[in-house]
Amino acid sequence: MYDTPLTGLVLGGGGARAAYQVGVLRALAALRRTHASISQLRRNPFGIICGTSAGAINAAALACHADQFDASVEGLSQVWENFHADQVFRADSLGVIRSGAQWLTMMSIGWVIARWARARPRSLLDNAPLGELLQRMVPLERLPRLLAKRHLQALAITASSYGTGEHLTFFQSSHAVTPWLRSQRLAVPAELTHAHLLASSAIPFIFPATPLPHEGERGWFGDGSMRQTAPLSPAIHLGAQRLLVIGAGRLHEPAGQRAVEPGYPSLAQIAGHAMSSIFLDALALDVERLERINRTLALLPPEVQAHTPLRPIPALVIAPTQRLDDVAARHLHALPAPVRALLRGAGVGGEGRQARGAALASYLLFEAPFTQELMALGEADTLARSDEVRAFFGWGVPRAG
Repeated sequence: MYDTPLTGLVLGGGGARAAYQVGVLRALAALRRTHASISQLRRNPFGIICGTSAGAINAAALACHADQFDASVEGLSQVWENFHADQVFRADSLGVIRSGAQWLTMMSIGWVIARWARARPRSLLDNAPLGELLQRMVPLERLPRLLAKRHLQALAITASSYGTGEHLTFFQSSHAVTPWLRSQRLAVPAELTHAHLLASSAIPFIFPATPLPHEGERGWFGDGSMRQTAPLSPAIHLGAQRLLVIGAGRLHEPAGQRAVEPGYPSLAQIAGHAMSSIFLDALALDVERLERINRTLALLPPEVQAHTPLRPIPALVIAPTQRLDDVAARHLHALPAPVRALLRGAGVGGEGRQARGAALASYLLFEAPFTQELMALGEADTLARSDEVRAFFGWGVPRAG
């Protein structure tokens, strides 16, 4: 019941920045309702859905309502429009003290005192509330039936193994798919659980690793964006013939000189730079790689193309046209006071043009003022390219009445 050609949706990581994806999806749903044919409206527009980190949560929520695309987008919108940090991590003073304060103390005073005090903090923040949110937000028990009825062909979630260093794509599909193996990248057929989503979205150092079964043993896994050298690969391996890719920064950000914070970089600056490398750079590079392959294949005569395993994969990439770091700088005050105090020790502070460490904070700003602005930006960026979107999906002229 999915569209032909088979369309894959790729949702990258980025913590709270993933609110932008929901804005894009909301605009797509509106364009589809207005322009798609009756037969197109009866089908899920995405036969393959792949997600990483926070994008994995959005992907799974969509997949678990693949028979109700508009309703699934509306449900996601309701969550992201009304977000508070305490739905994702312990943001109260006691919760922050138990996790973040102990972790920073251990880093600054040393392991000897940490052992003496029996302190074993595993991360900066405790994401136990996210597990409760996933139970309500992502009804994975619906997935097998939706796959059986062909509302969806496959859902893929990526995570990174701290034990082996491998990047694993766990997938659940409507038919047998031969797992693929590339250098440090492995595909694993699995019955997906909320633990897979927690693992995929476990930002390194920020959230604790999650145990998952693999090859008969239990391993510890973290954010799927780590070591993800080919974010588009899972959708293509699963059979996607064209891709909609929704990024969370940099791909379409405006050019121009960025403000430089004077002095030695703070821990927040360094961490923000590292987060950008983990969450944003690989997607941009893989999109460039795909575009280069498509251009090369277009130069080959048909008889030569017939003898190569490569095939062109049309891709529509939608990404923010504004710097999300700058958007975050306007909303640092929205973070809960205990979290602001914790991040202040790492160098996050100020507001607007005087803000420091906004890049790091942007991944943790699960607060409605920030997520609503990102959603509005996603909608605006998508509607500004409505002709391109309609051409990509084959949605025609508006229907009368």
